[in-house]
Amino acid sequence: MPTKNDIHVSFVLATYNRVEMLLHTLGQIGGCGLKREEYEICVVDNASSDGTVERVRREYPDVRVTALNRNAGACAKAYVERSARGRYVVYLDDDSNPTDSCIPQMIRHFEHDPQLGAASFTATLPDGRQECSALPQVFIGCGVGFRREVLQRVGGLDPSYFMQAEEYDLSFRLVRAGYAVKTFADLHVLHHKTPSSRQSKRLTYCDTRNNLVLAIQYLPAGWFREYVRDWEDRYGWLARGNDAQDEFERGRRDGRRRGWWRRWTRPSTRLDARSFETLFGFEFLAGQMKQLADGCVRRVLFADLGKNMFAHYRAAKECGIEIVAVMDDRFANLTSRYRGIPVVPCQEGLSFDAAAIVVSNSSPVHARLTEERIRLMTDRPVYRWHGRFDFEK
Repeated sequence: MPTKNDIHVSFVLATYNRVEMLLHTLGQIGGCGLKREEYEICVVDNASSDGTVERVRREYPDVRVTALNRNAGACAKAYVERSARGRYVVYLDDDSNPTDSCIPQMIRHFEHDPQLGAASFTATLPDGRQECSALPQVFIGCGVGFRREVLQRVGGLDPSYFMQAEEYDLSFRLVRAGYAVKTFADLHVLHHKTPSSRQSKRLTYCDTRNNLVLAIQYLPAGWFREYVRDWEDRYGWLARGNDAQDEFERGRRDGRRRGWWRRWTRPSTRLDARSFETLFGFEFLAGQMKQLADGCVRRVLFADLGKNMFAHYRAAKECGIEIVAVMDDRFANLTSRYRGIPVVPCQEGLSFDAAAIVVSNSSPVHARLTEERIRLMTDRPVYRWHGRFDFEK
């Protein structure tokens, strides 16, 4: 068993009734690039009924296991954050593992940049597709490293989120405290994304509740109501597609109540102008849209009804550019309009009269894929304004 002074990294995983996947993941961590005495593994079990605790203790006796008496969701990792002994803490899912011996490179990134608070990994699914947060300055929970002292300083994961959007909550606090959250192209995690425990109706409730809490608690006056409106619409549309309207309504009610309580009892957590711009890019997008307007572009199509849609919408309106339609194959089946603008399938949208197409998605991975797909469908100019949001080299 490594001693505290030997440990560079603490891997922290939460699990619930997925013992075979968890054991596979534990077996893969050895390829992280560190010697065994240089890291520890901490597993938090969410009251599993499949013998997880017994099997881990038997097959991996050097793994620290914390057995909870209830299911605390993905945020169960919070229960071992303060007892982690590594200089760095790495969150993994029980079905994700670092690849390419990349952990030493993660440590080098932290050593190179004193303001780096979270180093998010490039997450790849077994079919080669990549995962990414909807906002570029938000990490993904299946593979991310932190300085332990910074994690403890800003408070770590908030257990009340249970699952969904807890990464946003912690990323907002990191950025608000002056730390950077970056995704690196040379840090890799393979995410098997096991479907069990990913129930759509529970996800609808948690997504709705937690995103409304985020918007109401953190966003500045003048903007939080706009995002509450957008995110209520977004998760309401998705709930309609999943036949989960009851869960959406319950999440909306609980999210509004909890969000307002936090907004008035925790005013110091609200994002200042710098943090808000870092996360949502209002001024950046307005500057890019102004260049279009200065080039005499008056009518555009938006491609993707992204989670940060309002920042793109506002930038166009501010510059006097008409948004003819929003092209989104998924949401076109769920709603007909966004703030009065038609939402249509991509092929239909391309028949509209517009001078250019703007990718209205702040997620680097999804925006890049949308740009590539649209360029194959049209000769019109396609703009994707996320140069500063791309993965770090």
